[in-house]
Amino acid sequence: MSKKSAKIAALIESCRGGRHDAHYLGYFACFNEGLYYEAHDVLEELWLEDRHGATGNFYKGLIQFAGAFVHMQKHTTERPRLKPAAALLKLARANLIGYPATFHDLNVAELLATIDQWLGDLEQGGYAANPLAPSTAPALRLIE
Repeated sequence: MSKKSAKIAALIESCRGGRHDAHYLGYFACFNEGLYYEAHDVLEELWLEDRHGATGNFYKGLIQFAGAFVHMQKHTTERPRLKPAAALLKLARANLIGYPATFHDLNVAELLATIDQWLGDLEQGGYAANPLAPSTAPALRLIE
């Protein structure tokens, strides 16, 4: 059982029995609902188990990707958080770049292009214009 909140523990439980670990699947479920902090939190358990293994940097990159969106969600003019978001996107890219185009049923090449797009949007806005809105939020899908 997860040490996370009851809601997140229930989500992880509902993901059991799939092709992948329930925490991995839970990451995508949370991310696609805009629950970026929870996505990061759910996947952290897998990363801690294999942080020095073959999937360590992969999980770390996904966690950093979600973390960037946590910063964008919490960005206000009083508390600018777009530069930290960009820094996490760059770290995510660095951790994911060494993986094949498809890894653990995720189109990594597409994710890297998404990272580049969000970095470009942040940079073009001079880190003042937040590109994240419900209509622009990315969705991550596993390859069937």
